[in-house]
Amino acid sequence: MQEALSEAEKAYKNGDVPVGAVIVLDDKIIARGYNQVEFRNDPTAHAEILAIQQAADYLRNERLLHTTLYVTIEPCTMCAGALVLSRISNLVYGADDPKTGACGSIVNIIQHPCLNHQLNLRKGILEEEAKELIQRFFKERRG
Repeated sequence: MQEALSEAEKAYKNGDVPVGAVIVLDDKIIARGYNQVEFRNDPTAHAEILAIQQAADYLRNERLLHTTLYVTIEPCTMCAGALVLSRISNLVYGADDPKTGACGSIVNIIQHPCLNHQLNLRKGILEEEAKELIQRFFKERRG
């Protein structure tokens, strides 16, 4: 999770919402991503999506079986859907997102019984650090 926080710092420095992600397979980081929505003018350039794309390229497979995604903030509906479609096995995140979280806060896409894949979930890892970074970002932006 510390590596995901380091990725989030990159987004923060670029003026994007500070969310960072890494994907791990067999205790090795195979992909990294940080939010680049504003930097790229692309509403889909979320940390999770960029990491999934990089991992799929690394594995040369659209199915990311036996991987774990670590992300600083609870994924949104778009990202949660991508996690299911990519068949990532485990999701670990830092802080809940009570406004757009789609892994339990508002809806739970990643464990929906009607979908053909569900992820294992662990949350609250380095929660305070993730919250502090995102709160600082929005405080400065609004201030």
